[in-house]
Amino acid sequence: MSARILALALALVAGGACAADALRVGSKRFTESYILGEILTQAARAAGTSAEHKPGLGNTAILYEALKNGSIDVYPEYSGTIAREILKSDEALGLDGLNERLAPLGLRAGTLFGFNNTYAIGMRREHADRLGVRSLSELGRHPGLKLGLSHEFLGRRDGWPGLKSAYALPHAPRGLDHGIAYEALAAGEIDAMDLYSTDAKIERFKITVLADDRGFFPAYDALLLFRAEAPQRFPRAFTAFARLENRIRADDMVRLNARAEIAQQSFEAVAAQFLAGASGAPQERRTLWSALFAPDFTRLALEHMGLVFGSLAAAVLLGVPLGVLAAKWRRLAQPLLALTGLVQTIPSLALLAFLIPVTGTIGVWPALIALFLYALLPITRNTHAGVTQVPRGLTQAACALALRPRQILWKIELPLAAPTILAGVKTSAVINVGTATIAAFIGAGGFGERISQGLALNDHLVLLAGALPAAGLALAVHILFELAERGIVTRAR
Repeated sequence: MSARILALALALVAGGACAADALRVGSKRFTESYILGEILTQAARAAGTSAEHKPGLGNTAILYEALKNGSIDVYPEYSGTIAREILKSDEALGLDGLNERLAPLGLRAGTLFGFNNTYAIGMRREHADRLGVRSLSELGRHPGLKLGLSHEFLGRRDGWPGLKSAYALPHAPRGLDHGIAYEALAAGEIDAMDLYSTDAKIERFKITVLADDRGFFPAYDALLLFRAEAPQRFPRAFTAFARLENRIRADDMVRLNARAEIAQQSFEAVAAQFLAGASGAPQERRTLWSALFAPDFTRLALEHMGLVFGSLAAAVLLGVPLGVLAAKWRRLAQPLLALTGLVQTIPSLALLAFLIPVTGTIGVWPALIALFLYALLPITRNTHAGVTQVPRGLTQAACALALRPRQILWKIELPLAAPTILAGVKTSAVINVGTATIAAFIGAGGFGERISQGLALNDHLVLLAGALPAAGLALAVHILFELAERGIVTRAR
């Protein structure tokens, strides 16, 4: 029965895996990348190419790994990021220089969109005016200022480590999600943050962009980074991409970002308006109901349930035997329980990122493995507890009746331990419903997609549209297992 559940769940999450070869477009987890990724996807489809968008796949390291292992074929990137972060070069490399160094990696760069989205540091305008801070050099004269920087910026060579060295900055910044940092800056919780020069919120939040007076940041010309063989596999799509060359100026990109972040239009609508040359009039105002039951609801629900029940079935198939083993051989109990418990101490994002190079892919398989590992501890521990709590008198009586150990296990111990085991399965299921939302950061889908987009946009409506169905699913799973547990208890009695 468990094997059937596992097969059905895997079919749910991998429903499109056997479809015809499709162009897979990736994007990072910030507004501009979402929009550019959607523009590429819609342009490819309009050219007659089957294409799918894997949105919000985290930072450069994850997208680069996904591109190398073939999980995606193309994604929007920036020339400075390729040079500094991927190629580890401090030189200013043009397009030819980038391609010369990307060739051994089986990658290429091309199709410059037409704008430079450089990194910058910004402060509230009134605060910068009061302190007389106009440049990054002057920022260094105020060591007491609180900096809130995105996590990727904190770790990049062309981010905080290099910037701190170039300007001898004495600050100790804190890590904040980029979308949330604007609200923190407006509330005065931080004094400065990292920006993208095409951010739509710079003017809205009255932010002064500090001058890079020592020229630390390189040019970040927006372009495509793709697998070298992709243009041959998808010629019509890349012909359509070529028509995007120099079509987006910096002020155009600011307006596109504003439609998503301020006018709260969907990324799909923003991309469609751009490709159609529309003026981008605001859409009808969204309600929580319309956001909850948007057209992607069924797809996200199936993906989320597939991740939860697929990983849960696998955890039951292994966790119950491990729990029985720990109960029967006492010397193995603590090592087994400690080993399954060790996984619980690993942060979910770190485990997912580690599993990408291990599995050689992004999406479903790393997510299923991570959720499976997280589900093991409650199932294993409860199975161990349930079997060890069976009264010894019952097993001794069974031995006196000449029952074999296997018969005792199947006819006495497991039926009596079933309520405790099921409680562990229920705990794992509910935990997995919540943890599965993180899987969207590596392209596994589910309601986490909405949560990721809501964080990128700082859009509470989109966040709720992802969080509420996930919470509802957790409640439904809890009720389902409560009913099953009562039925098992009744049968056991």
